[in-house]
Amino acid sequence: KKLNLSFQEFVIYLVFPAAYIAGPIDNIFHFHNEMECVDNKEIGNDLLEGSKRLAKGLFFKFILADSLALIPLSSESAQKIQHPIWMWLIVYSYAFRIFLDFAGYTHIAIGISRFLGIKLPENFKRPYLSENMTTFWNRWHMTLTQWIRTYFFNPITRFLRSNFRNIPTWMIILFTQVSTMLLIGLWHGVSINFLIWGLWNGLGLFIHNRWSSKGQTRKNHMSDKNWINQLCRFASVFATFNFVALGWVWFALPSFSDSMETYKLMFGF
Repeated sequence: KKLNLSFQEFVIYLVFPAAYIAGPIDNIFHFHNEMECVDNKEIGNDLLEGSKRLAKGLFFKFILADSLALIPLSSESAQKIQHPIWMWLIVYSYAFRIFLDFAGYTHIAIGISRFLGIKLPENFKRPYLSENMTTFWNRWHMTLTQWIRTYFFNPITRFLRSNFRNIPTWMIILFTQVSTMLLIGLWHGVSINFLIWGLWNGLGLFIHNRWSSKGQTRKNHMSDKNWINQLCRFASVFATFNFVALGWVWFALPSFSDSMETYKLMFGF
């Protein structure tokens, strides 16, 4: 698919002020279509929707997220906290803080862009209600994962399946999912903890892939028992959230030793 862009349009796409700092990461084809339709849009609708999203973003970021920032997950807390319950509360607090902070920025960016007549893509869709890691990464920072999927995951998967047909499927899935999440980890910063965070999520995706492929038969047998399905759904959301929250320890702390001290305290070692 070809797209004829002027140099000015390309520069606007690269440094669009509303989304330049934290996203959402827009597809250039979608962004170009939005720019072409700016003059035909109703200004009143954009102003109303933009105001709603801006207000929601400011509330998320400066009221909720900044309040949770008073309970920091840091090297100091990892060394000073004595009781596992407090450490769990701090980790949970950070999990919601990072969501509210980033989702707040996204709402602000989408709101400001609506004032300019541009509708940026959504970036979050209730990620902490996901029933598994695959769904979580389809709902968290969606524009980044879609970009990585389009330009890295899908091409490398096709390449491996076309040129290395003797390699077992599970090995290809393991390599592509782990390498993709390692790349996302490095996208956030070049450090050992970001790499471990990427590995953590990559292995989580792989485990879910293997579990779901083996568990379809069990799921079919339970499909007529609604209360069991509801219980399993709740357990899946709970397990997924806790796996993600534990992973944020690697993301938030600067060193391997601080992360290990946090885990030891959380689990009473």
